[in-house]
Amino acid sequence: MGAVSTVPAAVRLIGIRDTPLSIDEVFAAVRDPAAGGVCLFVGVVRDHDGSRDVTALEYSSHPSAADRLTEVATAVSTVDDVIAVAAVHRVGPLAVGDLAVVCAVAAGHRPAAFAACRRFIDELKDQVPVWKHETFLDGDATWVGL
Repeated sequence: MGAVSTVPAAVRLIGIRDTPLSIDEVFAAVRDPAAGGVCLFVGVVRDHDGSRDVTALEYSSHPSAADRLTEVATAVSTVDDVIAVAAVHRVGPLAVGDLAVVCAVAAGHRPAAFAACRRFIDELKDQVPVWKHETFLDGDATWVGL
C-alpha cells in the first residue's frame, strides 16, 4: 500500500487549468486575519520574446504537474512567518494579455511575503513540468522549459 500524503492547511489552492485564471480567486484563497502582508505574482502573456514578435502561445503540462506544484507549495508553506500559499497555472492556447500563472503568499509580515512569493514562482518555474510553445511572426516556433 502506498504512503498517504497530506497537504498542509497552509496550501489553500493549487490548480493546473485550461480555463481563464482569476487573481481574485487566488488572493481570496490566501486571505487570513493573521496575515500582515500578501504578495501576488501574476505572469501575463506578452506580445514578444526578446526582439521577436509572438503570434501564438500554448502551454502544455505533464500529468504530474499538479502534484509537483503541490510539493513546491508545501515546501514554501513551511518557511517561517508564511501563513498561506496558493497557485494556479494555465494550460492550452493563450492570447496576449491572458494570465498564465498566478501565485500568492500570505505571511505575518511584508518581507516574508515578498521573499516566499519570489521563491514560490522561481521554484514553480524550475520544478513544475509545464512547457511553453511559442510561435513567432516569422513562422518559427520554439519550446521553452523542456
